[in-house]
Amino acid sequence: MPYISETRLTVRYAETDMMGVVHHSRYYPWFEQARTDWIKKSGLTYSKMEQMGILLPLTETQCRYHYGLRYEDEVLVTCKATKLTVARIEFAYEVYKLPEMKLMSEGVTKHGFTSNGEFRPINLKKMYPEIWESIEALL
Repeated sequence: MPYISETRLTVRYAETDMMGVVHHSRYYPWFEQARTDWIKKSGLTYSKMEQMGILLPLTETQCRYHYGLRYEDEVLVTCKATKLTVARIEFAYEVYKLPEMKLMSEGVTKHGFTSNGEFRPINLKKMYPEIWESIEALL
């Protein structure tokens, strides 16, 4: 069974629009936080990966909004890796309103493994086998 990270957040006033609903752009920082939490489970942090020369630039993203969230709503953002190749990784997210665990939105982000500074694709399995193994173990 794949590892699923859980990140709890409270909707801030600045994240809402004039209608009082969370603006669509605010979901992506939530996804980033959940993805950061997921990566920590592999034994690394984003900053450590960058120090090692590995970047994870975003190559594709999508989000489907089922219902709107409002100021001070408590939310749970789940994250799991759904696809891993030697050069790419894909994450899926679900945003739930608490405490009822109502599914509010679903998203996907796709990333490439690249070298720091040059943004050239790298073969993670070949160049960093220990990182590959720790990430693969979470799938």
